[in-house]
Amino acid sequence: MTLQDNIKAFLDRAIVRNAIIGVIIFNAIILGLETSDFVMDRIGGLIRLLDMVCLSIFVAELVAKMFAYRFRFFRDGWNLFDFVIIAISLVPAAQGFSALRALRILRVLRVVSAAPSLRRVVEGFITALPGMGSVFLLMALIFYIASVIATKLFGESFPEWFGSLGGSAYSLFQIMTLESWSMGIVRPVMEVYPLAWLFFVPFIMVTTFAVVNLLVGLIVNSMQDAHQEESDAQTSDYRDDVVERLKAIETHLAALGQSQNK
Repeated sequence: MTLQDNIKAFLDRAIVRNAIIGVIIFNAIILGLETSDFVMDRIGGLIRLLDMVCLSIFVAELVAKMFAYRFRFFRDGWNLFDFVIIAISLVPAAQGFSALRALRILRVLRVVSAAPSLRRVVEGFITALPGMGSVFLLMALIFYIASVIATKLFGESFPEWFGSLGGSAYSLFQIMTLESWSMGIVRPVMEVYPLAWLFFVPFIMVTTFAVVNLLVGLIVNSMQDAHQEESDAQTSDYRDDVVERLKAIETHLAALGQSQNK
């Protein structure tokens, strides 16, 4: 085996992947502790040292992957994701880059690329995006129509909630999330407009219970499809491996038969 093959085999070991996940979680704790003045005043030097150690491990892993996979490294979206995250972490803490340095916490997202189960969740979500776009468009139309109606009906008496198109859209979004929708908005409106429930109840039924659940259904369905594709791929790989082994056994038996005939 070549050095590249040895590095690939090393990186693919379960213990190595689990160790990287452990470092990611530990680094997340370290980055959280950096926000505490109490902790930084006492052990700030140690915290920064541990952060550098974690970053060094990530860089070493990234370099090893780039050496092992060469140009194929950049064909994998998850490898590019890791590359960008580590590159942001290496930005110097100079003036003008402080905002990027604050994004070091994005290293925690590397646990997504390191854990196959989390990758399936993200891949399912990405697969659902085209369908979700249609649902979001439908939601936007519903909100626009409802905002215009609410502004016309309730804007004069409740300008703080429905005085403008944007204000109405925000108030309706709050109602859709069911956050203080009844006692906070709808009941005060109904004190002036007793029949306002004829507008708000159908709006909640359509947005909260229909459209939002449609989004959830799309995501769940996409995740199931992604999981099924992965299972089919694993089954296909296993079947191909069995066929190859059977061919090898057949070839070996044929060779033994020929030697005995001689």
